[in-house]
Amino acid sequence: MTTSAISAPAVVRVAGRGTAQLARFAWLELQSCVFAAAVFAGLLVAYVVPLPITTYDALLLWCVVVTLGFWACGLESWREVLVICAFHLLGLGLELFKVHVGSWSYPGEAVTKVAGVPLFAGFMYAAVGSYLCQAWRRFDLRVTRYPAIATALVAAGIYANFFTHHWILDLRVALALLGLVVLRRSMVHFTVGDVRYRMPLALSFALIGLFLWLAENAATYLEAWQYPGQEQSWQPVHAAKIGAWALLVTMSFVLVATVKAQEGRLYHVPAREA
Repeated sequence: MTTSAISAPAVVRVAGRGTAQLARFAWLELQSCVFAAAVFAGLLVAYVVPLPITTYDALLLWCVVVTLGFWACGLESWREVLVICAFHLLGLGLELFKVHVGSWSYPGEAVTKVAGVPLFAGFMYAAVGSYLCQAWRRFDLRVTRYPAIATALVAAGIYANFFTHHWILDLRVALALLGLVVLRRSMVHFTVGDVRYRMPLALSFALIGLFLWLAENAATYLEAWQYPGQEQSWQPVHAAKIGAWALLVTMSFVLVATVKAQEGRLYHVPAREA
């Protein structure tokens, strides 16, 4: 009886502390997603409100304004803006190829549409880069035992496989397993409130991939693009895409980590953690 009476308040305190930390974590995540939220806000407005110009042209203008606005307000550094531009170009190259081979399509016309791909499409990849940059700052992210060169080689293989699997064997499973081997000892360290946490870096890629898949479902519902089978009526995106997004995050992380290494904010200094 005495033990229960003593432990009950302790349990309540621990539960309260855990709830508060979870709320702080969610708030930091929401702040880190501000660029993606802005892109989705543009998609939603374009879906609901008649616009004087085509949807894709309006979205491109909106994304450019948001990018420049983030830089002007100090939400993104010039290095991070360059990373976002790199994501845009890499994503646009992938989009041009994937639309050409029929993996997905963009309904509607636009002045800024090239080979069936609206130029705004690259900003959806840029949103991933922005999220990583924002999360790095807000969570004070650092990594330990991160094999930069080996991970970069895996990332290059991942990007190449997005193209080559249409003609030769699809190596995404093999690349995913290779990535797990390369990152088996790598940890990402982050701060929530006054507590420092850590988790396997590969697990963080999988979790981000899951949320990107959820965002992809919302984007296709708003007709940002369409997969085969979604033309007549919207259907959920196949869950296998979670793995594809996790692989893309691996590639994205390499670009951001390169910038953070130059800033001296890549590697973790050991300290007591939760």
